[in-house]
Amino acid sequence: MTDESWSGWYRDARGSEAVVLTTDGQRLRVRVRGTDFEGDSFDALYPVVDSAPQRAGAGRAGDALTDCVLEWDLPLPVLVAGTLRHATLGCLLSLRRDFPALHLALHIGGAVYESARAENDFTAALATVRRALPDDIRLQTCSACAFSGSFPAPGRGLSGTLACFRGAKDAYRGAAAGEGGVLDLWDRRSGTVQEIWSCREFEASRAEGDGAVRRAAVPLERA
Repeated sequence: MTDESWSGWYRDARGSEAVVLTTDGQRLRVRVRGTDFEGDSFDALYPVVDSAPQRAGAGRAGDALTDCVLEWDLPLPVLVAGTLRHATLGCLLSLRRDFPALHLALHIGGAVYESARAENDFTAALATVRRALPDDIRLQTCSACAFSGSFPAPGRGLSGTLACFRGAKDAYRGAAAGEGGVLDLWDRRSGTVQEIWSCREFEASRAEGDGAVRRAAVPLERA
């Protein structure tokens, strides 16, 4: 996987600054006030060992990044009536100590399709966005891929908990069709991925466009 970077903003009680979030589809990285943070989930970004000393405080030494807001935009591939286009996904994440609050907004074709204002994780937020889309628009992210799946147990993290089965495609297709259990293939997964990631091996899930209830888009305000 090739690294991808997204420009954004970090804000806390001490002020704000521009940041760049980088991911390879699995690990996330961001530098805040001279300190590098890294982790598998947006709510588990810890200071990197030997990182530069913290300046003006971005959490306590050794603690995960919290009590702050991260905001960034990223280009997102979408299929519109079968044609590949690029949309922009606006992400607003409040990393509170008690629980994070996430809001996503997909901008495409002069309209915006939004999640709820305080989603608990990227899986739920993206599912809300997908239900809002017209039938001829489909996301091409790992969350909507035929080769991704979550461990069949209650509870999940904010992000990065989606298992990828691109190394066992045929077997996973069979499991998804009811010919076997996903648990039987768990050890054959290629790792976990970020829900907002997209790779060249994407294949739309059969669940996409299955007639789920959809909401109208909110028109963009124009200057």
